[in-house]
Amino acid sequence: MLTKKGKYGLKALVHLARMPAGQLAFVGDIATGNNIPKKFLDAILGELRNAGFVQSRKGKDGGYRLARPADEIKIGHVVRVLDGPLAPIPCASRTQYQRCEDCNEATCQVRHLMLEVRQAIAEVLDQRSLAEMRDIADDLPVVPGMTDLAVVAKVQA
Repeated sequence: MLTKKGKYGLKALVHLARMPAGQLAFVGDIATGNNIPKKFLDAILGELRNAGFVQSRKGKDGGYRLARPADEIKIGHVVRVLDGPLAPIPCASRTQYQRCEDCNEATCQVRHLMLEVRQAIAEVLDQRSLAEMRDIADDLPVVPGMTDLAVVAKVQA
């Protein structure tokens, strides 16, 4: 499951992807514009900077910007940096595999299904770029009076 940290990190990156190339955004503006607690966002942006997704500049004219073009940043890589492995259980992980003590991995139906789940998640997230994610919002229908949740439910229906 995507944690709040992962969700907020992706929202912040989408915010930066919408900025003109090279332009800096203040942490406060990103936080306010995306309903993210500023202190939490500071920590998330620090991790994203350390991973090479964003660059920062200090001072009154400082802020954050993408370190490389949005079409070169894969969502799967971001999620792994912020939330860890994509697998729902440790024995299905490729990057942080941990053997289960309570089952035979060769015959465990739960593990085999979770391997499929992990693969499906990876196929989606590793093929999508930040640019594609940014552009998804442009394709969603706007229905007057509907909340974000109602729009999502309508789109999924």
